[in-house]
Amino acid sequence: MTLITKAVVPAAGLGTRLLPCTKSQPKEMLPVGRKPTVQYVVEELQAAGMRQILLITGRHKRSIEDHFDADPELIGDLQQAGNEAVLNDLAYLEEKSRFFYTRQSTPKGLGHAVSLAAEFSCEDDFVVALGDSLIGGPDPAAAVRGMIDAQRQLRAAAIVAVEKVPPEEAFRYGIVSLAGAEPPAGEPVIMTGIVEKPHRGSAPSTLAVAARYLFSPAIFEALAHTLPDNRGEIQLTDAIRLLIQMQLPVYAWLLPPDQRRYDVGNFESYFRAFIDFALADERYGYLVRKYVKAKAYEL
Repeated sequence: MTLITKAVVPAAGLGTRLLPCTKSQPKEMLPVGRKPTVQYVVEELQAAGMRQILLITGRHKRSIEDHFDADPELIGDLQQAGNEAVLNDLAYLEEKSRFFYTRQSTPKGLGHAVSLAAEFSCEDDFVVALGDSLIGGPDPAAAVRGMIDAQRQLRAAAIVAVEKVPPEEAFRYGIVSLAGAEPPAGEPVIMTGIVEKPHRGSAPSTLAVAARYLFSPAIFEALAHTLPDNRGEIQLTDAIRLLIQMQLPVYAWLLPPDQRRYDVGNFESYFRAFIDFALADERYGYLVRKYVKAKAYEL
């Protein structure tokens, strides 16, 4: 099987749950610790071997393109000043990845956004990583690398990363059902279904979609036959369900215990992500932990 080196990063959502922060900037550019959210996603993909990265943006999201644009003058000034720390933070610009962009001018759902990658895919398998969801852990790229390795044997139509969530919170997520027992981390298992935000108490499992996917080109046919929902949007979850109904192989891939997904989609989850990444920061984490301990003592 051809080496998988293409990735798609949907980043066209309106971010209304993060207003007023997103009034003039994309939610994907909100800082988490010392970096914009989407930079973590891109660095994860680069570490997993992605060499062509398509960012699907929307209106008023030009800053995403600017952030990944080469800046030789800035790099030269930093090199001349010997500012190695900042140069390391900008290493994503020096990687071998090429960046491509297309625009979803009118938000029509995540499925519609992914459908815009058909020409970019050019009949190759590809990874999808949501631009507002981070993977935290010692090696954030491990899950994508594992999914790619599994695909060499599976030749799946789709592999969906999942994570365990508390039963009482399953209604907040896309939840998958499996053909067998819950898999150990890092081992794929056949999916028999997927439902978006099930009613409380009706979730088929506690395995929630974790914002990382691997697709074969079969996803585009499924998306072409996926009907819009009641808001007129094409949902990726519905297209994955259609792949299963077409009896194509679709697998779930459980994140290992040392990895966690962070959804930068509302203020509660954004605050959690910022705090956790700031506490773990290799440069300033000690000072942040010291401050938090002192603040907690005051309370």
